[in-house]
Amino acid sequence: MTLAIFDLDNTLINGDSDHAWGDFLVSEGIVDAGEYEAANNRFYQDYLNGDLDIYRYLTFALEPLTRHEPDVLHQLRQRFVEERVRPMLLEKAFELLEQHRRQGHYLLIITATNRFVTQPIADLLGVDDLIATEPEWKDGRYTGQIAGVPSFQAGKVTRLSAWLEQHKRTADDAWFYSDSHNDVPLLEQVAHPVVVDPDPKLADLARERDWPIITLRD
Repeated sequence: MTLAIFDLDNTLINGDSDHAWGDFLVSEGIVDAGEYEAANNRFYQDYLNGDLDIYRYLTFALEPLTRHEPDVLHQLRQRFVEERVRPMLLEKAFELLEQHRRQGHYLLIITATNRFVTQPIADLLGVDDLIATEPEWKDGRYTGQIAGVPSFQAGKVTRLSAWLEQHKRTADDAWFYSDSHNDVPLLEQVAHPVVVDPDPKLADLARERDWPIITLRD
């Protein structure tokens, strides 16, 4: 079965769910507004620049998950999805997913954003599976640490390779859709790289390599 692989943030949704989660925590008073918001914005700019230290960022981003019991976190996440994520959903993204679904393709999201934030978004989009950065879970709580390899930059290739082996699948004739130059390592690995509403660096590279460029925005 052909794989149709999708980045999530700023590709299938009109925004960055990880950054939006940080903004939501600020608005809810879960974290210190001034300090956390400034750091969240700095890390996001590092991501855009291609300079993000993913381990430093994940230490920052996962720490709030350690502060509450799971039921409280899930209540917060449900409100986050309704208030922040649903407005990011794109009709054309649903149409693209349906096009691949009708062709019998297996729909897979691969994202650097952690699974706690992205699993309900993947469920909303109706994909078959999700590869996300995994927050460590121990004794019924999040530890604030990472389990395994973050699915970021070349880590997406590593995580996809492990997923393929685990599920006895191949990436032959696979598609991959992304907006970000951080995803070039995986775009280079697939038969059908497609660039979606790209950042400037990826737009330039796509034109050089004659990769298709599409938009999912209205």
